[in-house]
Formats: sequence, structure tokens, C-alpha cells
Amino acid sequence: MLDFAYSNSDVISSSAAVQTGATGLSATQRQHILKRHSVRVIGEGKPPMLLCNGFGCNQRIWQHLTTALAVRYQVIVFDYVGSGASELGAYDPHKYATLGGYAQDVVEICQALDLREAVIVGHSAGATIAMLAASQAPHHFAKTVLLAPSPYYLNEPGYYGGFERADMLQVLAMMDEDYRGWTTTFADLLIGPTHALSLGEELAGFFCETDSTIAKQFARVAFLSDNRADVAKLQLPTLLVQCTDDVAGPPEVGAYLLEHLPQAQLITLQTSGHCPHLSAPLETLAAIQSFVG
Repeated sequence: MLDFAYSNSDVISSSAAVQTGATGLSATQRQHILKRHSVRVIGEGKPPMLLCNGFGCNQRIWQHLTTALAVRYQVIVFDYVGSGASELGAYDPHKYATLGGYAQDVVEICQALDLREAVIVGHSAGATIAMLAASQAPHHFAKTVLLAPSPYYLNEPGYYGGFERADMLQVLAMMDEDYRGWTTTFADLLIGPTHALSLGEELAGFFCETDSTIAKQFARVAFLSDNRADVAKLQLPTLLVQCTDDVAGPPEVGAYLLEHLPQAQLITLQTSGHCPHLSAPLETLAAIQSFVG
């Protein structure tokens, strides 16, 4: 269960959510999907907003935003298979060999809840997953918000993603050798040097809660996949939210996305690092609400 401070009447459990009348899925199928991803729906009778975690995180990563978001939206949070309270036994290394496998899960969650006109918010690798899901099943969504997004993290001729391939392979090798030690190093890298150490510790804590074997494969998929060819397929109004001094989302990536997305606008927050929902939740909230309306 989430540790959000909501009354029971504000939180619709998975068993209640399956009664929404989704088409094409039986009640048993809907229940299975929602249980598999530990889906939680906060509030009702409001426009839906689905939050997609970044690599190595679970649904609690949004806890600095959900209270405020739930005032105006029905907030839906979930865990990817392998993280949080998801069903580890559902992990399929072949399915999750691409980010498309995770996007398929997002679409299934939307089907199970029969979502319409939802806002989908994704962070980092979760932004690419959100982009793929919204492109695949646009009838579920109205708008897309991508926090610190990148369709490709590596540098190539004519494209600057932020990391040289050799450096990224070294990062992944460190992960294989000492996962616990890697979580602290990588979390500090993403948070950036200007923030309190506690933010890096908070992010590293999420990494440590994820099954390490699954996290290692997810990392390779997330940080080595090239999804640039999928960018133009997203036809929904999209907000790109960047931060200053983001090692994993440099300005060049934002410019690339702005150029190739059919309906996009970009805002750069004053906070640094790769995790604005941790480092600057109020600024991030304001950007989301201004865009969504």
C-alpha cells in the first residue's frame, strides 16, 4: 500500500477499480492487471492522470506531488513488474527486452480502468514509456507531460544524448559488480551536486527497493535503447519539462524533442539534476497544472 495521507474514502482499491466497465476485458482480467502492477487510484469524479515512474523507482516516487494533484485530478499510480509491490513472478525477460513491453503494460492498465481523456505523465525512461503508450493507444489520452525525457541517452554523429557509449557501458558494468554501491553513485549523479545529500539518499533508496536482477536488465534497456524513430508518432499535445545541468537530459535532447514532436512545448525549470519531482516538486507541479489546465 502507498503511504499517502489520504482517507480510505479517497482511495479506490484495485478491486473497486475493476468495476469501471472497461470494454474488451473480463472482470478477472482487469483484476489481474491491476494486482500485477499494484495499481492505486486516488480520488474519483475528476479528470484522470496516470503517472509513469522512471527507471528503478516505484509509485512512491510521486509522493511529493500526489496530494496536490489529487485536488484536481484522479491520480493513478502503479509499479512496473520488478519494482515496488508488483508481482515479480510476472516478469518476462523477453517481453521487457524493449521499453515497448513496459508501454504495453501501461496500455493494459488504461484498458483495465477504461481511461478516457487521461493526462499521462512520465519521468526519464518512464517518459519514453509514456510516449510509446500514448502513441500506441491515443484514445486513452488527452495530453502528455514528459519530465526530464530522452529518447536516446548516447551520443551519436549529429545527436548529443549526454553519454558516450563506453562511459555508459562502464556505468552498467559497475552496476553488475556492486549493485548496492552503484545505487548511491548513480543516484548522486542524477540528483546533481547542488542539492542536499538526502535527495540522493532518497533516490538510492528507491533503487535498492527494486529487484536487482530485474533492475540490471531494465537499466540496459532504458539507457541503451534508441527510440528516436518513435518520437514523431506521438500526436498529442505534449509538455517537455527539462532541468538545468541534467547529465541525463541535456538541452540538446530537449531541442531534439521539440523539433520532432508534432505538438510540443518546452519549459526549463530552475532546478538542476534529473529528478524535478524530488528536487523541485512545487515548480514541477506548477508546470504540469499550467499545461493541463
